[in-house]
Amino acid sequence: MTQPTTIHPGETPEQHAAFEARIARGEKIEAGDWMPAEYRRQLIRMISQHAHSEVVGMLPEGEWISRAPTLKRKTILMAKVQDEAGHGQYLYHAAETLGATREDMLQALLSGKAKYSSIFNYPTRSWADVGMIGWLVDGAAIKNQTMLAGCSYGPYSRAMVRICSEETFHHKQGKEMIVGYAQGTPEQRAMAQDALNRWWWPAVMMLGPHDSDSPNTGALSRWGIKLKSNDEVRQEFINEHVPELMEAGLTIPDPDMHQDASGNWIHGSIDWNEFWAIIKGERGLNKERLGAKQAAHDDGAWVREALQAYADRARGVAAD
Repeated sequence: MTQPTTIHPGETPEQHAAFEARIARGEKIEAGDWMPAEYRRQLIRMISQHAHSEVVGMLPEGEWISRAPTLKRKTILMAKVQDEAGHGQYLYHAAETLGATREDMLQALLSGKAKYSSIFNYPTRSWADVGMIGWLVDGAAIKNQTMLAGCSYGPYSRAMVRICSEETFHHKQGKEMIVGYAQGTPEQRAMAQDALNRWWWPAVMMLGPHDSDSPNTGALSRWGIKLKSNDEVRQEFINEHVPELMEAGLTIPDPDMHQDASGNWIHGSIDWNEFWAIIKGERGLNKERLGAKQAAHDDGAWVREALQAYADRARGVAAD
């Protein structure tokens, strides 16, 4: 078996071999088990980035809660945004089982050191964007998260099972909204098509760079964290969503989109320059998103202080 390229001081090839044998047998690695330091580091990076994406992902849709067209739509959107907050909690807890602290993870996010999904740096310009995010963005996330539900780290895997069930509901809600608008008035159809034109390519890019340009894919695959490649997951997403969007009467904003002999839908060239520019904060709303999170963090300082004081007092009473 090929050994990991990174063996930290204090670790031995024999430990790595035994660990990888567990992975090969399909066993789940739990928080108290021995694991390579690099496995731990990769998981903390990946899980915290996923958690950050959930909490930052509340912002684009949250902007529309006060502008929802009906009370029913407002209630649905509020429930969805609350779900995303809960997903962030599950994931931060999963990262904490690896020794990461909530404070360090949040500071990494607010300082710009940690990344989150770049798709949340795109603006939501119309109410149809809320539906398109549910259909496309959550649809892409489900493809990735369903894979992660089978990953080798137990706490992450179990968190994904709960998250996927809720994301599936969000996906269905988004699809129901957009299909309704696509079959509605000319203005509603135009609004749905405009949303698709702006969100299609970001959703396709959301599934990550081509495997040849993904530096972490090798280690993540070897250790059973990532069970499919970026391109495999992207193909699954496209194969599912292209026919459904076309059936709804919408036009895919990719003139090169076509179906090959095996039935796969093949997309045109992806503008990876945009992808990397959005990730680096050179384009999009990165500064605005982090500014909103920093303001919320500062405004909530008194709550954290009160909770800490209450916990300190409870410990003092227990000690007496």
